[in-house]
Amino acid sequence: MRLGLVALLCFFSSVLQCDCTPPTCYSRALNLGKEIMTLLDKIHTSPRTKECAKVLPVIHIDVHNACISNKLRDILYVVLNHPSSICKEKPRMVLLKRKLQNLYTIVTRLCYRDLVFFIDDCEAIDTGRSSPNLAEDRLQLLQEDR
Repeated sequence: MRLGLVALLCFFSSVLQCDCTPPTCYSRALNLGKEIMTLLDKIHTSPRTKECAKVLPVIHIDVHNACISNKLRDILYVVLNHPSSICKEKPRMVLLKRKLQNLYTIVTRLCYRDLVFFIDDCEAIDTGRSSPNLAEDRLQLLQEDR
């Protein structure tokens, strides 16, 4: 009796520790965006890949931005057509290429209708700072005129 109770207790404690929900398109896109940003930071700071990073454009991944597919396509083009063949073969650059391709596929094909774009600010992806939404200002002006 005690052995069965201990086994049951161990089973339920292991079930509670695991994440039981499967990843959704949205959660996978968010996690992959964070992984790419972390990897880009490592590529820019590592002495082994610092020279390779000089060619890469600056990108701040936000899956809620409508410009994300265009910017991912641009950086993926640069990574695939890197001028240095040595940089193309570095493990971090290969990993970056694979992750960028996965995120681009998720955003443009697999989860195309599942993702909701809250902003349409291409400058925010380049700089990391979002400019104020001009549409809200125009709406406020139209309401004040009436």
